[in-house]
Amino acid sequence: MKLGCCYYPEHWPEKMWAEDARRMAAMGLNLVRIGEFAWSRLEPEPGHYDWDWLDRAIDTLAAAGLKVILGTPTATPPKWLVDRMPDMVAIDEQGRPRGFGSRRHYCFSHEGYRDECRRIVTALAERYGQHPALAMWQTDNEYGCHDTVLSFSAAAAAAFREWLAARYGTPDALNAAWGNVFWSMEYRSFDEVDPPHLTVTEANPAHWLDYRRFASDQVASFNREQVDILRRLSPGVDITHNFMGFFTEFDHHDVGRDIDVATWDSYPLGFLEQFWFSSEEKRAYFRQGHPDIAAFHHDLYRGCSGRRWGVMEQQPGPVNWARFNPAPLPGMVALWTLEACAHGAELTSYFRWRQAPFAQEQMHAGLLRPDSSEAEAAAEVRAAAEVLADIGPQVCAKAPAALVFSYEAAWVVGIQPQGQSFRYLELVFETYSALRARGLDVDIVSPEADLSGYRMVLIPTLPIVPEGFVDKLAALECPVLIGPRSGSKTQSFSIPDGLAPGALRALTGVTVTRVESLRDGVAGSADGFAVTRWREDLAGDLVPELTDAAGRAVVSYKDGVRYCGIWPDRALLALLVERMAVEAGVELLDLPEGIRVRRTQSLVFTFNYSSQSVFVPHLGATLPPASWHLAPR
Repeated sequence: MKLGCCYYPEHWPEKMWAEDARRMAAMGLNLVRIGEFAWSRLEPEPGHYDWDWLDRAIDTLAAAGLKVILGTPTATPPKWLVDRMPDMVAIDEQGRPRGFGSRRHYCFSHEGYRDECRRIVTALAERYGQHPALAMWQTDNEYGCHDTVLSFSAAAAAAFREWLAARYGTPDALNAAWGNVFWSMEYRSFDEVDPPHLTVTEANPAHWLDYRRFASDQVASFNREQVDILRRLSPGVDITHNFMGFFTEFDHHDVGRDIDVATWDSYPLGFLEQFWFSSEEKRAYFRQGHPDIAAFHHDLYRGCSGRRWGVMEQQPGPVNWARFNPAPLPGMVALWTLEACAHGAELTSYFRWRQAPFAQEQMHAGLLRPDSSEAEAAAEVRAAAEVLADIGPQVCAKAPAALVFSYEAAWVVGIQPQGQSFRYLELVFETYSALRARGLDVDIVSPEADLSGYRMVLIPTLPIVPEGFVDKLAALECPVLIGPRSGSKTQSFSIPDGLAPGALRALTGVTVTRVESLRDGVAGSADGFAVTRWREDLAGDLVPELTDAAGRAVVSYKDGVRYCGIWPDRALLALLVERMAVEAGVELLDLPEGIRVRRTQSLVFTFNYSSQSVFVPHLGATLPPASWHLAPR
């Protein structure tokens, strides 16, 4: 696995560049990401390019033996471009423009802006597409960051109408699919359809789902336009995009199909602080991050672009954007680096080389402080580089468990949650964590993936079942777990004929006759677990595998397929993972709290995410906090 850093030569006097490059190479870095925010320096006036400074920067890095990852600058259009076409900015759900003064101030649907993007990307690729120091292209930066996937601009409305016409053909077909007879929502033409915002109360959920599908398609097509240019002018050079954590606003599988290497931006401490984790977990993992946050995203994005993936931005110290921004425990930066290697990463790049003393990110730590002295992470990067050199190339072992992840499922649950605590990402993450807590390696895959060859398949929830998916499940000979709300909606967001789980009824042997959501603090009892958040009434001829205290079915079982009709708490997930593993003949580990394991084809990595020293039974040894252990398989 190669190591790198994110560097912005335009931020620093040119006299510093050569010494920076020398120090990067001496630290064990191979790659340097540059250019993704530099449009105003690359084209300071319309049509007037200034390449000289970037030529010199790339040549300086190359002279030190470094390769560059060059970003297209389309995440930060310059002021002159916004002034020339002010309607290019996105409009938020409240109808307000997302104006100039930070970044990502564009609408994916604006054709004029897309023309400008094609122009600058073409010019960049013509200039550097054959440069010997070029290792990889990065398209744009963090698509959708700051809630910018959904735009409600005039450009987006016009593009949405075209998208609907292509999908439905006639307004009558759209009206039938959406159920627009309800509340007199019928349209006479596609020109009458607006985005689903600023309505008096809830907009039609089918309207919202199609708008999310449309917006996701716009992101994918925007990316594809850049990829097509880069492939034509820079053949043979890998292309990536850097995805984000716990982000489902567009379908990353669609974007992943067009790139070579999926990368993501890993900030375990910020994500722990910003998301649903309990106060107890936030205290316990304050300086380490939850032990499954980084691994979850490693496995998710490994499944988005043909198993090639990496970390484009690795947190090296306190960040600037979370509610609270602690420093990592000593050793965590090295641990995160080696954990990425254990999950098969091709690269890990630290954000950033030097902390900026100005502008919005001046409180975000780097490998160097603003005065160029080394920050705490620098020594850990050296240590990780030495370990990587010792162990050599690593390839992921075949995971026994597949976890099915659907971006469309996240949209469906978000559009009509029915209970505010039913969070798609939390359900998927908890299922993943239950597997990892017993020492299992996991592949996170799309519903379209080949599931044959896995020894366990888990589907936390899949409200809309894709065509052919039931047949794929029926052909499996391994244990399958299907979670609540699966098969509960049609493609057009309606309750299916014959009720939920729709196409899964024959496979599961159950029918969902009623659902209820439970407020926080309300729990029904069962043997060893609790019924919280969500409960379905399951009807069928099967004897339930598990019931609640009132004797109502909670989990059904038919020919190796389980259907869980409640929100599974951690105790229930642990029980189901254990039963499935026994049936599949998969070995489980009894891992202490905070310990995680990952296998490559040659090594077993064990990581201690605890803030304390922990005795690990399978090692017969004690691991200090924020440390790791490597052993041959």
